[in-house]
Amino acid sequence: MAVKGVMFDFSGTLMRVEAAESWLRSALTAEGVTATDDEVAAYAGTLERAGALPGGGPPERIPPRLAAVWARRDTSAAEHRAAYGGLSRTVALPWDVHDALYDRHMAPAAWNPYPDTERVLRALRDRGVPVAVVSNIGWDLRPVFGEHGLDELVDVFALSFEHGVQKPDERLFRIACDGLGLEPADVAMVGDSRAADGGAAALGCPVFLVDHLPVTARPDALLGVLDRLGYRLG
Repeated sequence: MAVKGVMFDFSGTLMRVEAAESWLRSALTAEGVTATDDEVAAYAGTLERAGALPGGGPPERIPPRLAAVWARRDTSAAEHRAAYGGLSRTVALPWDVHDALYDRHMAPAAWNPYPDTERVLRALRDRGVPVAVVSNIGWDLRPVFGEHGLDELVDVFALSFEHGVQKPDERLFRIACDGLGLEPADVAMVGDSRAADGGAAALGCPVFLVDHLPVTARPDALLGVLDRLGYRLG
């Protein structure tokens, strides 16, 4: 099947956030804090289990006081910071770096594209197929794409916090399709979450899923999707 446009999720689809230990170490360094490797490993693991790293694993448990803000975390910048900052603060760190941790995850250096991301986006651009990034997120990820030299390969960014609506609400996908100037049936959605990205199916968009894996463990899943979309590389 050859579609006329493609929407991609961001985290876990086109890029993956750094490992929790790197995230914590970078925040500590930014604050001028010295910690041992054992301390970083132990607290990074606890933070990750708490779900405090945006783009990392889900929380093992959401405290009742954070349940409401967690449910709507991607609808605004304030809600996003409150949700993840709240989860971070459930961990009793020996350093006051919770704000630095949140700030770090927004840094372009905290994100790594999957090995086939640029190749797939460039192949679509070369074939005249417009691309949108549709993300549940609480901050502007355009600088991340710019830092990695990928911004020129994306035509539309539909970011939940800018529109006050988050996937799987079909309205966010509609915004992206309208931005591309295409009917939803002609636009595929590629993501890593059936629950969130699968919402595009309500508009008639074909949906393709990839696994949310570390960058080193998923070298060519997007290339496989490109083949299924009818744009096989030679």
